[in-house]
Amino acid sequence: MSLSHTAAEYMLSDALLPDPSSSRAKGLRLELPSDRLLKFVTVGLPLFLVSLAFAREFSAGSQISCFSPTNFTGKQSAYTDTACWDSLIHHGVDAEGRAITKSLWALKVFPYSLLVVAVLMYLPYLLWRYAAAPALHCDLLFIIDELDKSYNRSVRLVQHMKKIQQASAEPEQFWEEYERARRERYFEFPLLERYLTCKQHAHALVFVYILRNLLLLLFLAATCLYLVFLHLNIFFQDEFSCSIKMGLLQAEPHIPPLIPCKLVFFSVFQIISLSVGSVYVLLIPVVIYNALQLCQWDKGLLSVYEMLPAFDLLSRRMLTCPLNDLNVILLFLRANISELTSFSRLNAVSALREATANKEDIDTVIDFMTLLAGLETTKPKH
Repeated sequence: MSLSHTAAEYMLSDALLPDPSSSRAKGLRLELPSDRLLKFVTVGLPLFLVSLAFAREFSAGSQISCFSPTNFTGKQSAYTDTACWDSLIHHGVDAEGRAITKSLWALKVFPYSLLVVAVLMYLPYLLWRYAAAPALHCDLLFIIDELDKSYNRSVRLVQHMKKIQQASAEPEQFWEEYERARRERYFEFPLLERYLTCKQHAHALVFVYILRNLLLLLFLAATCLYLVFLHLNIFFQDEFSCSIKMGLLQAEPHIPPLIPCKLVFFSVFQIISLSVGSVYVLLIPVVIYNALQLCQWDKGLLSVYEMLPAFDLLSRRMLTCPLNDLNVILLFLRANISELTSFSRLNAVSALREATANKEDIDTVIDFMTLLAGLETTKPKH
């Protein structure tokens, strides 16, 4: 008999979770995987393409090629290229023969506008990092520690029950006391459940998360509209007529009124704009999906933890409207599931409960531990 008791004690001791290491606080992920992917693509893509554009500009030299008259010297031709690049104004005539001008300055500032786009795409991340991440970090640390501690309390409770059952002369009286304690909720650990219930009435995290996604969606749409404007108005005109008859050269008779020029970098900017625009259009549904995640509860995590005594957020229908901080915390708990050591064990217990023939014998992890400890021979049926 002592050998079986010793084996049960060892089994229950092995079921306890080790104390959490100090690296847990540093290892928590305060961004969802989809949000991290969005940040990497929306910020990194324009920066990468801008670096390619600048490398192309430095390697190729002049970004414009003007067809100067044959009587121009080399210095005059170089001056023509510089003056036309500085002005970037197309001189033409309309259908009625009137002179019109069209500025092409958007092409000149296009690489710098992509830098502005990258900064704008980084702003939602900064908003989340400084407005919500510190509070979320504290919430996750507390909840993860309490979930693991609640599991350990259940195992220690079974250890204590094992000792009392061994010392009890009347097993039936012991189980009657156990059933009465369950009915009167003596096994309840209310701090965690009440904390999660309180988070259902808070909306700070969900407000910042929705605002982050709305800002990101706004910047993506604005960037796409800006690129569409460039393509419709400028990116179909790689050749233009430039006028250098201004200032001291205005009265020179040998200078023609208009000089044809061609933009050397035009095809590169077209490829860059099409790449950024197409990727951003594909990312818009991802942003919408991230925001819509808050419209439904992630009940899989809480349903597993209902194996803990008196943890019944779902069974008591306490989960109401999902647009609150608790739903955000559940999403990030799912992302930090590797830090939640008790989840894998409770998930295994839940799977064994589904595979057990007499499911009514297993209501909580305490029932499962009592069965493993060898108390099922004297435990009355529910």
